[in-house]
Amino acid sequence: MRRAIELAYRGRGTTAPNPCVGAVLVRDGKIVAEGYHTRFGALHAERECLADAREKGVAPEGLTMYVTLEPCNHQGKTPPCTEGLIEAKVGTVVVGTRDPNPVAAGGVERLRRHGINVELGVCEQECLDLIGDFLLWQHSHSPYNILKMAATLDGKIASARNEPEPISGPESFARVHKLRSMVGAVVVGGNTFYADNPSLTCRMNDLPAGFIQPLAVVVTSRLPEAPAEHTLLRERSNRTIFMTSDKAARSKQADRLRERGTSVWPLPGEPGRLNLSPGFERLHAEQDCYYTLCEGGGRFAMSLIEQGLADEVVHFLTPRILGDNTAPSAYSGRDNVTMADTRDFRITRTERLGADIMLTLLAK
Repeated sequence: MRRAIELAYRGRGTTAPNPCVGAVLVRDGKIVAEGYHTRFGALHAERECLADAREKGVAPEGLTMYVTLEPCNHQGKTPPCTEGLIEAKVGTVVVGTRDPNPVAAGGVERLRRHGINVELGVCEQECLDLIGDFLLWQHSHSPYNILKMAATLDGKIASARNEPEPISGPESFARVHKLRSMVGAVVVGGNTFYADNPSLTCRMNDLPAGFIQPLAVVVTSRLPEAPAEHTLLRERSNRTIFMTSDKAARSKQADRLRERGTSVWPLPGEPGRLNLSPGFERLHAEQDCYYTLCEGGGRFAMSLIEQGLADEVVHFLTPRILGDNTAPSAYSGRDNVTMADTRDFRITRTERLGADIMLTLLAK
């Protein structure tokens, strides 16, 4: 099942709004075929796995398939996976977790009615974590927000000079751009926008033909006075969105930005305490954005966490120590809090990237 989970993650980003699913076919305790849902509208994981078996000359009759999500039981863009498993005469299907979508559910019961043995709940929590995005889309109008942070061992994200200096290694840098390749928008706070002058593009070398760069989103109550000084507004003005206060959205600066083709969206709340939820929901509704990658500084990161908008945290930990009390911290903005007031997470995945460690965390 863990191999099926590993395969499923390969489809993350391209399967939306479908969930990521992986499957492996096993004979005598050994994997003989495998597959995963590669993109929305393509074959589901079970049928990809059966196709892989056919290509390898493996007869699936009587074998065991491990699949991270209950096989779908409805006709969508592709035929029901239950139908394919029944036709292939698979002997046993081991399912990680039930499908939360009532339209597609019922696969377990149909398989059993046709004499296929079904086992449920293997690595269930890991399979639920895998479809955290899909679970969110079932009950929310927001994209799935991935909060990315890179910090030293002492929790610093820059020197006191607040200059755009690399913290983590090239492997982590490459992974960040891999994340950018799968999201609809890269979101930063105003401090990052003004300090780093970023482009917020994906700079992978092997981007597919027709790849569209993610939207650039800046959350700030202070709109730029001189747009031409900023890379985003020189090179990507019509792919940039400012989320700002209602007052700023009605200002002359906002009008100048709109003249350049840049969108300016008002948010409720006071400067420094903007309610971010309506902005993210608008990204989902108007821009068909299913994922965002949030890369702002410590205060922006903490705002996302406190507003319940950090659906996943990807934290790059680099084995370096700055030791400067005046340097900005990874998560900041609160005062006089005790350990009882912490925002608690659980680590769901760890990965070594060169000298760094990448932690993937979900809220408890």
